[in-house]
Amino acid sequence: MFAHRGGAALRPENTTLAVTHGLSLGADGVEIDVHLSRDGIPVVIHDPTLDRTTNGRGPVVALTAADLAGLDAAWQFDAAHGYPFRGQGHGVPTLAEILALCRDSRLIIEMKFGTPALSEAVVYLVRQAGLTGQVCIGAFHQRPLDVVRQRAPELTTSASRDEAAATWRRSWVRWPFRRHLPFAAYQVPLRRGRLRVVTPAFVAQAHRSGQWLQCWVVDDPTEAQTLLDWGVDGLVTDRPDLLVGLRDAWVALGAVPASRRRPPSVR
Repeated sequence: MFAHRGGAALRPENTTLAVTHGLSLGADGVEIDVHLSRDGIPVVIHDPTLDRTTNGRGPVVALTAADLAGLDAAWQFDAAHGYPFRGQGHGVPTLAEILALCRDSRLIIEMKFGTPALSEAVVYLVRQAGLTGQVCIGAFHQRPLDVVRQRAPELTTSASRDEAAATWRRSWVRWPFRRHLPFAAYQVPLRRGRLRVVTPAFVAQAHRSGQWLQCWVVDDPTEAQTLLDWGVDGLVTDRPDLLVGLRDAWVALGAVPASRRRPPSVR
């Protein structure tokens, strides 16, 4: 079970505060998003602009990592309770800071609007931190994932949008792949609009090809239980406080979530 952006319903998303809190609740790992700053440093924020989550304005790439660290990344969080984390020094963190917090846990790194430069920088930092066995790198587009796979075949990656869609279509007719797939997991949404993405057939197809299927964002315990019963390997949630107990009960029955197993080889 992964805390989405550190547990975005509980603490300001993609901050060191959120990551620390999500892990303290018992999450197996966290999922974060990265962009490049103006000076080429991977920083942890979801949107390409600052407006939704910080007290800054404009594109992330317009500021240096030091400038971003000086913003208030808790500025927009939890208006209903009077923005309780404002003014406490929670800036936009670097990827290096988050890696330092995740030495004993799993980490999903989503490269947003990925470029080869971002891929190269992420690979360098993950290797430098010595966390190649604990990190899975994902991206919506194919190109940044191809760069990671070429530069660092020892790193685990998830499927791009097109790779996941190909398997989803094959699940309609249970048509197996006849070749090796270069990724270890499908990290997909539960739904896209009215379309149900995660189905028992999709889970079975992923397993037939030797991959895990992890889905986001799952906050409802009843829905989470259904997904686990279907064989989904990992849940990405904004509410780790609600799902940790469910995971523990599932493990007690003898199941072992994928997030607690060693990733399959993709080499």
